[in-house]
Amino acid sequence: MTLMKTLGGAAVAVAALALPIKAETWDMPTPYPDATFHTVNIAEFAKDVEEATGGDLAIKVHSAGSLFKHPEISKAVRSGQVPAGEFFLSLLANDNPVFGADSLPFLATSYDEAQALWAAQEEVITQLLDEQGLMPLYAVPWPPQGLYTTKEINSVDDLAGLKFRTYNATLEQFANLAGAAPTQVEVPDIPQAFSTGRVEAMITSPSTGVNSKAWDFLTHYTDIQAWIPKNIVVVNKRAFRRLDEDTQTAVLEAAEVAEARGWEMSKSEAEEMTQVLKDNGITVVEPSEELTSGLQEIGAQMLEAWKEEAGETGQQLLDAYEG
Repeated sequence: MTLMKTLGGAAVAVAALALPIKAETWDMPTPYPDATFHTVNIAEFAKDVEEATGGDLAIKVHSAGSLFKHPEISKAVRSGQVPAGEFFLSLLANDNPVFGADSLPFLATSYDEAQALWAAQEEVITQLLDEQGLMPLYAVPWPPQGLYTTKEINSVDDLAGLKFRTYNATLEQFANLAGAAPTQVEVPDIPQAFSTGRVEAMITSPSTGVNSKAWDFLTHYTDIQAWIPKNIVVVNKRAFRRLDEDTQTAVLEAAEVAEARGWEMSKSEAEEMTQVLKDNGITVVEPSEELTSGLQEIGAQMLEAWKEEAGETGQQLLDAYEG
C-alpha cells in the first residue's frame, strides 16, 4: 500500500512537471489613443514579445489613459500595480531636472541632435529610474514641437495673456516666461479645453494636433521646432526579474527593435501630420525672425535655470551632449 502511494505520488509529480508553464499577462497602460504612432509602436512591441515567447508572456495594452491617467502611470509601475507602462519622460522632471533635458527649448531641434542628447542622457536616466525600482526598455521621440494658436503669432509679445496649455513643469516655466497663463491639460482633454476657452495656445507635436483634430478649434500652426521630447517605456524591476532568462531576452530584443522602429515612425510622422494639418485648413507657417529670436531668449534663460537645478549631473550630461 505504501509503495503504491509512493508510486502514485511520483506519477503525479512527473505529470505536474510535464504540464506547460502558465502564460503570464502584463497590463501596460499608455496615455495616448490607438491611432497615435507611439501606441501603434507599443502594440507591435507587445506582438513581438508574445511571438518571441511563444505566448508565455502577453502584454495587454491599455491605451488613452483608460487604466491609469498619464501622471499616474510611472507611479503605478513603480508600486507594482502594473508591470510596465509608457509616459512622457519629462513628467519626472520634478523628481530630477535631468529627466526634462529633452524638453528644454532649442537645446535639440533635429533628430540627429535628439539622438545625441538621448545618448548623453540614457545612462543617467537609467540610474535614476533604477533608484525608483524601474528599468527603461526603450524611448521614442515625438516630432519637433510646434506652436498652435487661435490667431497669428509674430512675436513672443503676441503670447502675452493667452491661456497656454501645459503638461509638465518645463512647459509651465516656458509659459510664464512668455507672459502667458499656464493651464494643465492632458491630451484627451485638448479639444474641450480649446472649445470652452480654457486654453488658447499650446506647444505640441503635429501628431497630437492631428489626433486632437486641431482644425476644429484653432487656426494657426507655427513650425517653431522648439524641442523633441521623448516618451519612455519602463518596466518594474521586480516584475522583470520574475521572468525566466529567455523571456527577459525576448523583451529586451523586442524593445531594441521598437526603439529603432519608433524613431523612424516619428520622422515619417512629422512630415505626414504637418501635411494633414494643412489639408484640413490649418494655416501652417514658419516662425518670423522676431518670434524665433524671442523664443530663443526664453530657451537660454531656461537652460541657465536648468543648469543650476541639475547641478553637476546636468553639466556632465551637457558636456557629453556638446562634446
